[in-house]
Amino acid sequence: MPTGPHYRPDSRFKPTAVILLLTLLMLGGGCSRDDTAHPIDFSQRQEISLAAPADDRLTYAYLPQFSHAVSFQRHHRLVSYLRENTGLDVVQIFPDTFDEHMRMVGQGKIDISFSNPFIYVMMAHDYCARAFARIIERGGHERFRGEIIVRADNQAIRSIADCRGSRWLAVDPFSAGGYLYALGLFLENGIFPEDFAEIAFAPGPGGKQEKVILAVLAGQYDIGSVREGALEVLADRIDPAEIRVIGRTGWYPGWVYAARSGLDPQITARVGQALMALDDSQAADREILSQAHMTAIVASNDEEFDPVRTLWNQALEKRRGCRGDETAPGGLRP
Repeated sequence: MPTGPHYRPDSRFKPTAVILLLTLLMLGGGCSRDDTAHPIDFSQRQEISLAAPADDRLTYAYLPQFSHAVSFQRHHRLVSYLRENTGLDVVQIFPDTFDEHMRMVGQGKIDISFSNPFIYVMMAHDYCARAFARIIERGGHERFRGEIIVRADNQAIRSIADCRGSRWLAVDPFSAGGYLYALGLFLENGIFPEDFAEIAFAPGPGGKQEKVILAVLAGQYDIGSVREGALEVLADRIDPAEIRVIGRTGWYPGWVYAARSGLDPQITARVGQALMALDDSQAADREILSQAHMTAIVASNDEEFDPVRTLWNQALEKRRGCRGDETAPGGLRP
């Protein structure tokens, strides 16, 4: 029987708590594309700093879906390219968690964020971050999806329908391909959070996609949800034949580059122009893009990520409509 590293996830949630936690986090201050006035409760305040770093660095961060080593390996040449082609002192920094990444954008400690679209939607809502570019992945994919995985020798779970009553390990409450898209797939099939024996999230800093795969392989959880392509990261450490994909989610907008609120628009434009100038037909550029698992970077805007907002709202609406849960709070609004 295959074994994996032993660990106990330190972030376990009851299913209903997951819905409440995400909703409360996303219904904070908020940023909007319209000018509608909203009442403000000044008794509920939190001081945050939107100031730029004390030095002249431009900070760049890759959401820690993989280990810091993988994040560095994939993006250090891209960061060097930006430094050389913008004249800016671009420095890659490494937040430990998805939540820390978001908070650092809100605090002005991350200038340029590279994140999944779910994280982006929340940062746009809570901290007024704004998308300016998105990537095209290997194979020409402008969108991506999630996968539901089990051990290959698990005969009890052969399809999505068999996941009811199972122990589910997801990447992070804020993961797109590793949680939200999978949640949407389960809801489409009439499986609700309370139908699982347990929903847990991978612990610790970075490397969460890998931790989900290894925990399922070790038999610690029945099913796992990861983004498509995550299995490739462990191809040299596990036998791919020992993991079976039993379902894939729909396709949603790809990973996105966003600028923090308050960043000089001219700086954002310089970074965007440099990123979009990378040409896969040129050998030097192709090496940079390939190492970052991209084939191109194209212009983008906030509206392109409305399908992710819609998915979150639909997930909550289906939960209310099918379960009669009248107390469930509303979802994130565009």
